[in-house]
Amino acid sequence: MGRMKPTRLDTKAADATCPAHAQADHPKIPKEKIGVLLANLGTPDGTDYWSMRRYLNEFLSDKRVIDYPRWQWQPILQGIVLSVRPSKSGAAYRSIWNEEADESPLMTITKDQVAAIKSRISAVYGDEVVVDFCMRYGNPSTKSKVAALTAQGCTKILFFPLYPQYAGATTATANDQFFRALMEENWQPASRTVPPYFEDPTYIDALAQSVENAYEGADKKPDILICSYHGLPERYLKVGGDPYHCQCRKTTRLLKERLGWNDTQIMTTFQSKFGPEEWLQPYTVEEVARQAEAGRKSIAVCAPAFSADCIETLEEINEEIRESFEHAGGEDFLYIPCLNDEPAHIDALVGVIERNLQGWV
Repeated sequence: MGRMKPTRLDTKAADATCPAHAQADHPKIPKEKIGVLLANLGTPDGTDYWSMRRYLNEFLSDKRVIDYPRWQWQPILQGIVLSVRPSKSGAAYRSIWNEEADESPLMTITKDQVAAIKSRISAVYGDEVVVDFCMRYGNPSTKSKVAALTAQGCTKILFFPLYPQYAGATTATANDQFFRALMEENWQPASRTVPPYFEDPTYIDALAQSVENAYEGADKKPDILICSYHGLPERYLKVGGDPYHCQCRKTTRLLKERLGWNDTQIMTTFQSKFGPEEWLQPYTVEEVARQAEAGRKSIAVCAPAFSADCIETLEEINEEIRESFEHAGGEDFLYIPCLNDEPAHIDALVGVIERNLQGWV
């Protein structure tokens, strides 16, 4: 029978003391705290072949992402996919890589988000609440960050996947990894997971502000706003009952209502199709071309499913999808950045955190 690894408490922490009424030789333990662990998708450590291969292997081996039987999918993945795709993905990442920090934009932005949230949370709760982040794939791993929080004395952890809309391939797999990490802890903290916030009024308002600001600064007002969400196979919705499609459409509707627009000014599309199956439609890359061919020469695109700009927005939307629009005769393409560390977004995220901490603080 296997034994769990003991939880390693930081007994040298400045606030470490012996429990009340404990024997004199009892090890010191840190002051009890609450951890808030933000989670995003992940990022390769570098753009070289082997860094990309490690990252893609972890990502594409996830049954939540690709649910084909292992015997069927793994030979394909380990063969042709991981032979060819790391080089192509590495080139795409190099086109957006933060060379100064030697990291992906997602990592840079996530660090900025966490720093802003830490500042806000610390101002209210002091050192009672510890804020950190992890990635579902790559580094820093969920396992390492859960271990670090428990070592600091966090007896409660609020786990916050940074996906406004729920999907099995995003929110659920992040939660899965969090629960796996808890299995490694001998002294498990109490835990909560944050539900999707796709209809949260402060999130919708932050989206609306970003659109309004972009339109005000545009040389030409766009004819339509394309809300491009990351896609999923249709089968996940029809067979598995995944609510993602409905939540995406509701986000677009609430954004439309907040902006005071009509249906001709905004629409929902889906990007990042992978493999032979039918995915959620319409596909963004095809829809922007149709808009151009229909005479709409000026469009804007935003990505409400992404909390931070990443390869799917900076490279796919702002390069590939832009190219599809312009090739079809489009003229003015406005990409509206993700909410990133904008103050209104930080307000929304802090509000979600504080509501989910109720009863703990």
